[in-house]
Amino acid sequence: MEKMESQTLDPLLSQSSLPSPPLPYYAVGSSPSDNPPAYYLLPAYPVLIRRLRRRRRPSSCSCFSCFLPFLSVIFLLSLVGVFLLYPSDPDLSVARLRLDRLHFSPPPRAALDLALRLDLRVRNKDFFALDYNSVTAAVSYRGRTLGSVASAGGRVRARGVSYLDAELRLDGIRVIDDAVYLIEDIARRAVPLDTVTEVEGTLKLFFLEFPVKGKISCSLIVNPANQKIIQQDCYPE
Repeated sequence: MEKMESQTLDPLLSQSSLPSPPLPYYAVGSSPSDNPPAYYLLPAYPVLIRRLRRRRRPSSCSCFSCFLPFLSVIFLLSLVGVFLLYPSDPDLSVARLRLDRLHFSPPPRAALDLALRLDLRVRNKDFFALDYNSVTAAVSYRGRTLGSVASAGGRVRARGVSYLDAELRLDGIRVIDDAVYLIEDIARRAVPLDTVTEVEGTLKLFFLEFPVKGKISCSLIVNPANQKIIQQDCYPE
C-alpha cells in the first residue's frame, strides 16, 4: 500500500524540478559500409539564426533612414527662411485724401486748375529696411491723364510703417476734348476723378538689391461747388 502511494505521488511532483531537455541537434551519418560511422553535430536552428543576425552589417538604406528626419527638418527650415526673407512689395493705403482746389474755365479756354493732397501709409512687411526712390501720383479725368507729380524718396524701417505726402497741383490744364462732359459734371456737382500713386524703391538683402514697388488707385467724385470729396474708393494694385 505504501508503495502504491509513492507511485501516485510521483506524478504530482513539481515540473520545475525536472531537468530541461537538451537543444535539438541534427546528425548526418555516413553510409552503412563505413566503419566506424562518423557523425557531424550541427547547432539548433535558432542558435544559427542568432549568429547570422550578429554578423549582419547595417546597410546603406538603414543609414539613410537615420538621416531622413534630420534632412526633413533642414528642408522645412530652409522653406521658412525663404518665406520670411524673400522681399515683397510694400503695402499702401490712403490715410487722408483732401481736395484743396478745383476750378474750371469754360470755353474757349476750357482749362482746369486742380490741387489734390494725398497722405499715404506705407507698411514694410520685410525684415530689411526699404529705401524708396520717389513717390509718383497721377490724376485723370474720364480715362485721360491730366498730369502727375513726383516727390523725394526716403526710408521705411524693417517691419515698420511710414507716412508719405503726395501733392498734386495742376494749373491751366487744357481739356478741350472733354469740355462738354466736364460742363455736364460740374452742373450735376459730381466730377469723377481717378488717381494712381506709386512708390518705387529697393530692398537690400545682404549684398543683393531687389526692386520693389507699391501701387494704389483711388476713384473720386468731387463736388466743385463746396470743394469737397463726396465719394472715395481706394484699392491697391
